[in-house]
Amino acid sequence: MTNRKMIILSPNGNRDIGFEMTYKVMDILERHGRNVLVLPMFDDDSDKFGLPAGIDAIEFADVVANAEIIITFGGDGTILQAARTAAGPGIPILGVNMGGKGFMADLEIGDIKLIDALAIGEYDIEDRMMLDAEVVRDGAIVHDDFALNDIVLRGDNKVIDLTLYGDGQQISRFSGDGAVVATPTGSTAYSMAAGGPIVEPSAQNIIITPICAHILEAKPFVLVSDRCVSIEVGFKKNSNAYMSADGGNHVGILGGDVINVRKSGKVTRLVRLSDRSFYRKVSEKLGVGQ
Repeated sequence: MTNRKMIILSPNGNRDIGFEMTYKVMDILERHGRNVLVLPMFDDDSDKFGLPAGIDAIEFADVVANAEIIITFGGDGTILQAARTAAGPGIPILGVNMGGKGFMADLEIGDIKLIDALAIGEYDIEDRMMLDAEVVRDGAIVHDDFALNDIVLRGDNKVIDLTLYGDGQQISRFSGDGAVVATPTGSTAYSMAAGGPIVEPSAQNIIITPICAHILEAKPFVLVSDRCVSIEVGFKKNSNAYMSADGGNHVGILGGDVINVRKSGKVTRLVRLSDRSFYRKVSEKLGVGQ
């Protein structure tokens, strides 16, 4: 790999306190002659105050096109935020896990020595599928979004009636708290917590997991990636719901709305430096097989 564009370091200030790890990585990269930009990940505007000297609050979208790689310092949520901007131009992301489960992050704090290999272009890239979602109301699309992990539909503090379809064929019908439509990457997130299966993240599947369904027959389904999954919200209980993509902003959903979810044309490109397999991560982080 000969691309010598800049490398963006994107710390979550709530995880990388004082940007300590960020500065360590910056030092390694600069010793290799790499052009580095520190671009913190903000939860809200209030986080932009109190930045260290020399660090500016630049918008991600303004500089990402000139990046070779984005390195995030935080958890999976930090990677999800970066992926929303990086997916369009196809910029690879390397995650450094600063605590928590961190299934998407390739490096743990003790792996920072591997940054030397990244600095000279010795790394691999793994593509992860994403999902597109649209909300259809009275025959018109009123909202669309995309996600790396999942599209979640939940009742607004009430049970809702849902009918799930795959390419127009009914899969399941139940009352419950909602449903998760996940990618394999998202199978270890909310979908797993709701009782869904763990799927190897490089696979190409769409996973549907009911949330607290009120009938035992409502089970998770793993579909091939070219299906269109539709979730129809019933009128019966007259209770509003919301949809969110990767845990982002809640979008109001009404009775009669249909949420269509498909494999996206976008992908998230994740950098691989370590030899830590997905199976090892599951074992270490979930205690499976121990």
